[in-house]
Amino acid sequence: MKIGDKLLKELRKKYEPSSLVHFQFGRFNAAVKTDEDGNAIMLFIGKEHSSGLIQGNRFTRVLVKDKSGKIIKDHWDHKGKV
Repeated sequence: MKIGDKLLKELRKKYEPSSLVHFQFGRFNAAVKTDEDGNAIMLFIGKEHSSGLIQGNRFTRVLVKDKSGKIIKDHWDHKGKV
């Protein structure tokens, strides 16, 4: 599974810092874990069960910044099924 442009646009938003945010994306349920700046760093996307866990795919974000805070590298890696 690849992350499409529409989902990337959603993931570039700023969220509540250091939290887990749940949202609906099309026919999928998604959960985003954020860092201390509110950037999405981990994505779980798939079907949510009654226990609240998402069965589907996991993605992690590589976000490298220089000393001034400018983003040098920003991409998402597929880490497999969850």
